[in-house]
Amino acid sequence: MSRAANKLTDTAVRNANTEGKPQRKLADGGGLTLVVKPDSKVWWFRYRYSGKERTLTIGNYPAVSLKQARAQRDESKRMLSEGIDPVTHRATNKAERIEASANNFKAVALEWLEHVHKKSVGNTTWNRNERRLEMYAYPKLGRHPMAEIEPTDVLLVLREIDRAGHLESAHRVKTLIGQVFRYAVSTGRASRDVTADLRGLLPPAKPKHHAAVVTPNEIAELLKTLDGYWGTPTVRKALTMAPYVFLRPGNLRQMRWDEIDWDAASWTTETTKNGESLVVPLARQVVELLRELQEVNGKSEWVFPNGHSRGRPMSENAITGALKRMELKDIMTGHGFRAMAKTVLTERLDFRTEIIEMQMAHRVADTHGRAYNRTTWLPERREMMQQWANYLDSLKKLDNNVTPIRQVAD
Repeated sequence: MSRAANKLTDTAVRNANTEGKPQRKLADGGGLTLVVKPDSKVWWFRYRYSGKERTLTIGNYPAVSLKQARAQRDESKRMLSEGIDPVTHRATNKAERIEASANNFKAVALEWLEHVHKKSVGNTTWNRNERRLEMYAYPKLGRHPMAEIEPTDVLLVLREIDRAGHLESAHRVKTLIGQVFRYAVSTGRASRDVTADLRGLLPPAKPKHHAAVVTPNEIAELLKTLDGYWGTPTVRKALTMAPYVFLRPGNLRQMRWDEIDWDAASWTTETTKNGESLVVPLARQVVELLRELQEVNGKSEWVFPNGHSRGRPMSENAITGALKRMELKDIMTGHGFRAMAKTVLTERLDFRTEIIEMQMAHRVADTHGRAYNRTTWLPERREMMQQWANYLDSLKKLDNNVTPIRQVAD
């Protein structure tokens, strides 16, 4: 483009106004025009394509300077010389950008979280996994189209987590990224799960065992310690009930009054970790505890409401904090009640493994791989839960001269 064609100056563009007219057009030459309106100045490139006059809107001044507008004009002329229509080219690029943004990692992950993951896990797990993706995956992978992410991109994310001293989190994030990729494959937005190429590249995570006690003397001392807890009535009752029902702490703290069937002496959990509900038979001792607690918390939606806001369930740290205050942190955890019950029910009370697993809300399948539903073995589980409660009560009556729990743990 010759210099003579560039008719406008920066000063003329900056000072241009409508001079009392609705609109003015200032030609720069070569098809480039500045359209001046009372409230805006817009660059146009006018050209002919296939015998028809067309207009490409380059952008508003001053966001697009005179120099930038001329560069866009010259680029558009180059396209025309190659038989490319600038307006069609821009529309195609915009559509591709929109499609790419809908298929980037974050968009696909959010869709998977909402439509798949939320239906398969409990709220606590879902929130925790959403946070993991926000913290670790989105900053590095979020804007990348799924089809363009390579195994090395994911490995960089995982190694950064590992270097920060969070190896277990690195393994969990790898699993989550893999699940997002498998969802993308199923919806046609990726060709494969790239995390499969990373097998063995992270150091193995050390298995995490929840502290628990399993011998009669230990359990007897533990139950007496729990009964002597000095905290709020809500937390005291939660601590007392936890050994009897041995479900995950998240399920216990989110128990609602409308989930309890008093006539059937049962509690139906809304969603367990595996995404399914479960009928929990309530032993006589548990029903008595709930009746006592109803007098305190009966007006709340939650059986164990939050101490600061009764509109929310008890904090997930309430049980952990109570055990810590009783100096039981390294002896028993909220999850430890599950290990305690499973060990004793199997080794001392001789109940079948599949009945125990069902009561613990683990997935249990028959020989053909079909998952049993929430009501499977309900009579057997009802008998087991009552025997378990009776066993715990019998331990509380043991002679007080049992070995102290803290010495056993040492």
